[in-house]
Amino acid sequence: MPSGQPDEIAAVIVAAGRGERAGHSADGPKQYRSIGGKAILKHTLDAFASHPAIGRIVVAIHADDRALFEATADDMGGRIQVVTGGPTRQASTLKALQALQAPAPRSVLIHDGVRPFVDHAVIGRVIDALSAQSGALPALAVSDTLKRAGESGMIEGTVDRQGLFAAQTPQGFPFAVILDAHEKAAAQDRQDFTDDAAIAEWAGLDVRVVEGSPDNVKLTWARDIAMADERLAGSMTNFPDVRTGNGYDVHSFEPGDHVTLCGVAIPHHAKLSGHSDADVGLHALTDALLATCGEGDIGTHFPPSDPQWRGAASHIFAEHAAGIVRSKGGRIANADITLICEAPKIGPHRAAMQDAIARMLGIAAERISIKATTNEKLGFVGREEGIAAIATASVVYPGSLAE
Repeated sequence: MPSGQPDEIAAVIVAAGRGERAGHSADGPKQYRSIGGKAILKHTLDAFASHPAIGRIVVAIHADDRALFEATADDMGGRIQVVTGGPTRQASTLKALQALQAPAPRSVLIHDGVRPFVDHAVIGRVIDALSAQSGALPALAVSDTLKRAGESGMIEGTVDRQGLFAAQTPQGFPFAVILDAHEKAAAQDRQDFTDDAAIAEWAGLDVRVVEGSPDNVKLTWARDIAMADERLAGSMTNFPDVRTGNGYDVHSFEPGDHVTLCGVAIPHHAKLSGHSDADVGLHALTDALLATCGEGDIGTHFPPSDPQWRGAASHIFAEHAAGIVRSKGGRIANADITLICEAPKIGPHRAAMQDAIARMLGIAAERISIKATTNEKLGFVGREEGIAAIATASVVYPGSLAE
């Protein structure tokens, strides 16, 4: 789980409900039902994980749903922190907020796990409206005529809809203020609030309304879920924006006692020569990641003429490239590295290399492939004068390519 920063904007996703109004399903509670080929909750998590302004993400789930959640978010590495929710949405939110305290973020967005169509534009508007003294929520002006009815079901009057809004999530707040408000509400056994903005208002915090989205619907009933699936099925005429980048690097040997390959130090009778630690695997991977978003190559960002990179650990380069990819909304699907050398043997170190790169990129180790081959004694590699590496990275970016 990434550590927090003082200016961080964190996210809380509330997904501990039972979804009884949506009826029974073999997939489990409604947040785990499939729309467009993946769970509702996964759509929601992807929207926040791909937003460049969002740091830590805490998800409140039901105690019985651990296996369902792990299957849903198995490709998100250490990006997500999970807490067991409480008996109500309000209690679950409090537990998630408390999990963010060390260290505390500057702000937090709180979102319903069953609003899968939230987009970066809505998230951005909420973030832009936040301040140290006020919160923000997306909402839509009420357009329907509103009627007030009595117990008999007869209309008693028409409600003036001027200034009325239907609230959505994510709702954003200064972290310390909303945590304090939730804790005070719990201490006073106030369980009657219908959303987090209501708790903030009760605590005296101003909350600003920003433009919501008609698409940012909460899936409540079985028909809502069926219509969402139909909507996504209708969008399958567009191809996802999946990009592939390649990278190549080579370094010669010089006197030494080890080589560093894919972040792992391996004893050897020589070391690789280079301005940094000459990790050919990570250098090739850095170029491959940068290629997916047109950001040049490793030399563009870390010129070999710059003395500050002399002897630098190459994980700095790979992590920098991964950060650029994330800042553009990209999600790294996999990384494949081939090391070309006569020696040392790579097989005994493959698992350690996968784990090291998984930490650098923030993805699961199973999405990383490390392979090795010799050059059949041909060329400079065959003469054991150096090592080469080829890397390929696949990244999924927001949006789609029209058919």
